[in-house]
Amino acid sequence: MTQPIIAILRGLTPAEALPVGRALIDAGIDRIEVPLNSPDPLESIRLMATSFAGHATIGAGTVLTVEDVARVADAGGRMIVSPNMNPDVIRETRKRGLESYPGVFTATECFAAIAAGATGLKIFPADQASPGYLKALRAVLPPDMPVYAVGGVGPGNFADWFAAGAQGFGIGSSLYKPGDSADTVATRAREMVAALT
Repeated sequence: MTQPIIAILRGLTPAEALPVGRALIDAGIDRIEVPLNSPDPLESIRLMATSFAGHATIGAGTVLTVEDVARVADAGGRMIVSPNMNPDVIRETRKRGLESYPGVFTATECFAAIAAGATGLKIFPADQASPGYLKALRAVLPPDMPVYAVGGVGPGNFADWFAAGAQGFGIGSSLYKPGDSADTVATRAREMVAALT
């Protein structure tokens, strides 16, 4: 079952990719992004996309250019997550049949992302907004457009964000920090999934 969490593995190395990815999937988190400012991110994406095909959606974060989209697609990534809203990146992502989650903050950015074809919206940084802010946006956004809160979100406020209309969350350092063992990630992932229920 797909959980409403996208795991953000910033700083992941290729050597860690498979054990950490397996720990997340076993806990029930089956959408994983490797930010492109990680060490050799395309190799990590390639390893996970190959090994976990059919079991997880693997992609890249911090995707800033059309060229990055092509590189991620060539590595087998299926999901493109960005901190910003670049219509060219969104259109290229969708043209290649990948999922697009651009970073947005204002209503103007939200609607520009939707017009470009975004799969879902990433409210970022969410800790500079609030559930009330999302509730106000939700009043005007298409009801079927998924919204993810990313940045400063965790088990302590999942319920508030869900109540405001979030469909899910991007979770980074609360799940994985560089050097964490797969066992540590597994424990955190199980706790995170339990908190959703």
